[in-house]
Amino acid sequence: MIAGRFVQGLGGGLLSALAYILVRNVFPEALWPRVFGLFAGVWSVSVPTGPLIGGLFAGYGNWRGAFYAITGVAGLLAVTGLFILPADAASNDATEPKVPALRVALICTAIALLSLASVLMGPAIKSAFIVAAIGTFVLTLRIDRGATRALLPSDAFSLRSATGAALWMVWLLSIAYSPLAIYAPLFLQRLHALSPLTAGYMVAGASLAWTAATLSVASLTDSWPARLIVAGPIAMSAGLLGVAVVMVPGPVAALLLPISLIGIGIGVCWAFILQHVMTGAKHGEENIAAASVATVQQTGIAFGAAIAGLIANASGLGDGLHPSSVLRAAFWVPVAFVAAPFAASMIGMRLVALRSGRESAIAANRV
Repeated sequence: MIAGRFVQGLGGGLLSALAYILVRNVFPEALWPRVFGLFAGVWSVSVPTGPLIGGLFAGYGNWRGAFYAITGVAGLLAVTGLFILPADAASNDATEPKVPALRVALICTAIALLSLASVLMGPAIKSAFIVAAIGTFVLTLRIDRGATRALLPSDAFSLRSATGAALWMVWLLSIAYSPLAIYAPLFLQRLHALSPLTAGYMVAGASLAWTAATLSVASLTDSWPARLIVAGPIAMSAGLLGVAVVMVPGPVAALLLPISLIGIGIGVCWAFILQHVMTGAKHGEENIAAASVATVQQTGIAFGAAIAGLIANASGLGDGLHPSSVLRAAFWVPVAFVAAPFAASMIGMRLVALRSGRESAIAANRV
């Protein structure tokens, strides 16, 4: 079972990275935000329908059928891709691809450490695993920048480049989005007696809001993308703060607004941030920059889950789901992540300034 899931994860990781590369190579730059909006739409559809379909199979006592169904869908996707996707052009200077095994292993180790940190008990051991994961990821970056075949752009996480600043935003926003999906359903069930299905679909409203917001702003041009890159994370911070304030006293209906605000906040800026990751890439690193989005996003999600687990355990959830522990965690888990999107907004200002400076330089050179 675990081995099969591992292979499934390898395939999913390849698809996630290649999807961004295909967007860059197949579509003109002006359409990238719209395509990323469609990505968000696919995500929002899969979030509620995946568990629903799996639940139907389980409800009829045939949980293996869910895996068989996904196998059939994957096979159909593969056959369709042979006819739909553009063929690669032949090249005389093509090189044999080499897998950077050490760096891949280090990234997997960092994510594994974060995953362990999210489930282990005790603040001390959780903190140790998180620190170890951060150290492993920093080591990966150092090795990668000196390698001939890089996994990440050479200016990844540099605040002196548009690609580096945009990847910081991808990481921070991914961190901030994690606790909502992990802990909000639990809080809703324990504090407001919602059924697991109702709580899950209520939290999925953030994904639907993400999609609606992304599709609504994807066609905006001029100064709007720059404004949304700064304003979106601030809206996300406000949504997290609202969840922290309203989660305990309720009413449940009042939570719909802050939950939606979290999705709207990330939705209005996400596509434009990804666009800057690609357009700001150095010559020869365009595909590396596009593929790096999936890696940075997954690392951010894992880091956010680990931090959320640390805060939840510090609030008392590690000792059992006592009402007092749930009350504390329902406030401190979301409020602890308010700073992450706020920091992303500050970096967004830096990103906008970098892009404005680059455009001014290009205009001057043309003159």
